[in-house]
Amino acid sequence: MKELVSIITPSYNSESYISETINSVLNQTYEIWELIIIDDCSTDKTQDLLNNYCKIDNRIKLFVNEKNLGSAISRNVGIKNSSGRFIAFLDSDDIWVKEKLEKQLFFMKSNKIAFSFSGFEIIDKNGNYTGKTVDTMQTGCFFL
Repeated sequence: MKELVSIITPSYNSESYISETINSVLNQTYEIWELIIIDDCSTDKTQDLLNNYCKIDNRIKLFVNEKNLGSAISRNVGIKNSSGRFIAFLDSDDIWVKEKLEKQLFFMKSNKIAFSFSGFEIIDKNGNYTGKTVDTMQTGCFFL
């Protein structure tokens, strides 16, 4: 049985790049997810863009802070409003490869691990790979 993953994304003035972030979630091979975006009082057109995505896919949910609280508190707002068995954090300027959730969940379930994180590749502001990679799959010490 597939279980819901709650993806928590804090956002602040992300208009120029958050579409790529959201599209990387929409393109996941694992499709049982909810994307919870917490906008931290953006002053650009980020909220308009996010409202449009919410209309396109009901798995995308937008929460707006009443005042600027920072990314840590925004993540906590996302967690409080999540419904998933699993929680994944995704920053508004990051993108995922399409198999990220599927592979990471398989790894965690197969090894009965409750916490994991993955390596990443660094891209520039235009989305081009820089050749710099942090290539590790680590597990925490929390076992199921």
